[in-house]
Amino acid sequence: MSSTGRNVDHALAYPEPQASPLWHRHGGAKARPLTPAEQKRNCELLVLAQRTPRPRTPRPTDTLAEAN
Repeated sequence: MSSTGRNVDHALAYPEPQASPLWHRHGGAKARPLTPAEQKRNCELLVLAQRTPRPRTPRPTDTLAEAN
């Protein structure tokens, strides 16, 4: 009988810790809605982050033999 992926136990080797209580909202307190200015700023920052490549550190041009 071949083993399919359907009946495989997906238990983790080490159980994940519980989520921080800071991730859960208790009661009726809801997050403050963003203002249109904040939404626009977030959108601009997101577009900028997606387009701007991260600067690379220049690689040395010397080979290992020349560096010694």
